[in-house]
Amino acid sequence: MTIQFVHLGADVNCQAPNGDSVLYDAAGSGNPDCIDILLQHGANPNIHNLSSQLPIHRAAYEGHYLALSILIPITTRRALRLSGQSPVHSAADGGHAHCLELLLQKGFDVNALLAPHISENYGDMRRTPLYFAVSNGDATCTDMLLKSGAQPDLDPLHCLLVAVRSGHYETVKLLLAAGADVNCYFTVVNDTLFPTALQYCLKDEVMMRLLLNNGYDAEKCFCCDHDDIWEDLSESGCSQHQEEKVAVSVSYL
Repeated sequence: MTIQFVHLGADVNCQAPNGDSVLYDAAGSGNPDCIDILLQHGANPNIHNLSSQLPIHRAAYEGHYLALSILIPITTRRALRLSGQSPVHSAADGGHAHCLELLLQKGFDVNALLAPHISENYGDMRRTPLYFAVSNGDATCTDMLLKSGAQPDLDPLHCLLVAVRSGHYETVKLLLAAGADVNCYFTVVNDTLFPTALQYCLKDEVMMRLLLNNGYDAEKCFCCDHDDIWEDLSESGCSQHQEEKVAVSVSYL
């Protein structure tokens, strides 16, 4: 059917109202023959939709290995840079280890970061492919990314905190083995040095023991960087109280 429309002069680069191109939809279906026909008749693999997604992102997210292998060499770095996201993010988000492995073998950066305008669309401000895998509870993709050199502490909300909060023991073990900071904290919700990870596992003894056995600094639970403020307030309160007592005494004279 596709080849019939092409022969009738259909525009192979037409886009839907949301910006999805014909090739983008073909990448979503994963049919390599359809993709080849469109490319032979001038379809542009570097047209992004309104969500900054390219056909390569769609193929990676849907797990279409053959489609992805076709699109990798013809998708330009400029198009990927302008999109603000890597197909590694898409493969990790979709949970497709075989596509993830292909992209890493082809030299895609395992620590690629989402552009700010993409990251801001997520409430957790995620940035890395590893975060997608960890937040999905995908130990297989998490392990693959870490073994390929993914750094576990590049996101504002550290991957370890996400795994601890979700109770994913296997993922937590993988992250700790890769050197994740067990004493990290999330400054958006915590302005002290009290490790956020502990707050996420107060009712989970197994998780707490796992953190303690991997270098968690228990002494930080008893430290407060606001001591000076409280001392100032206490001194101020005492001075005011003493002044009030003097005033009362004078009134009785």
